[in-house]
Amino acid sequence: MSIEISREASAAAITSIQRYFDENRDEAIGNLGAGALLGFFLKEIAPVVYNQAVADVQSRLQARVMELDIEVHEPEFQYWQGAGRNRK
Repeated sequence: MSIEISREASAAAITSIQRYFDENRDEAIGNLGAGALLGFFLKEIAPVVYNQAVADVQSRLQARVMELDIEVHEPEFQYWQGAGRNRK
C-alpha cells in the first residue's frame, strides 16, 4: 500500500520543503526537486510513521476493550433482591 496525500497537502509540503532549504540549508531547491524529495519521503519514511500510528491505535483500542466489562457491566439476578426488600 502506498501512502498518498491530497494535492493541497502535497503543494503545502513542497512549499515547506523549499522554505526549509532556504532557511536551514542556505541553498535553494526547486519545485521539481522538492516534489521528488517529498515523493522519496512518502515512499521510504512515511510507512514507518504510518505503521507506528497503527500500532498506537491498536494499543489504545485494546486498552479500551479491556475496560468495557467495567464500564458496561450490569449486575445479574437482581430481581429478587429488589423484590425481597419491598415484601413484608
